[in-house]
Amino acid sequence: MIPEMKTLIFDFGNVLGFFDHRKTLRRLAAHTDLSMNAMMTRFRARTFEDYECGRLTSANFLTEARQLFQLRCSEADIAAAWSDIFEHNDAMHALILSLRGRYRLLLGSNTNELHATQFRRQFADTLTHFHHLVLSHEIGERKPNRAFFEHCQQHASCAPQECLFIDDLPENVAGAQAFGWQGIVFRNAENLRKQLQAAGVS
Repeated sequence: MIPEMKTLIFDFGNVLGFFDHRKTLRRLAAHTDLSMNAMMTRFRARTFEDYECGRLTSANFLTEARQLFQLRCSEADIAAAWSDIFEHNDAMHALILSLRGRYRLLLGSNTNELHATQFRRQFADTLTHFHHLVLSHEIGERKPNRAFFEHCQQHASCAPQECLFIDDLPENVAGAQAFGWQGIVFRNAENLRKQLQAAGVS
């Protein structure tokens, strides 16, 4: 028997809102002699994971990013380029509106302070319907680490088997399922509606 779902936990990036890190790199390319490929390679450096886990302050991150990308612009310019990467997913906004008041809604996102500040403002109309936001840079843990899901569970107000997690990355969904949640790998809003109905979420 499928347990009744009481709490839905949504990822943010490429679920509630779209993002593209290349927007940052294109804006910064005018301020460095590095190629886009070289910048993308450096973009995957440990610095960014440390920032998402809160081990770096925004000030320290911007200083390191300026050095990493060999940038000639100001740190304010870097912050602006770094933050402005999001676009609305209107279909998901409509879906959240249809779920509000009937389910407990949580956000569970691997993110950093600058990105979170941006999307909290840009997506305020959607996020206002969430009971709590769990952000990796605030708790010092990232998905798919078990500690991330443990922190979310503290805000779920129900048993783990009554939680349903939606994320675009299969490894994160697998981590949630190992923790005891139900899980859906997100592809698009239309497909998600069908999967939610199959899980008993109306």
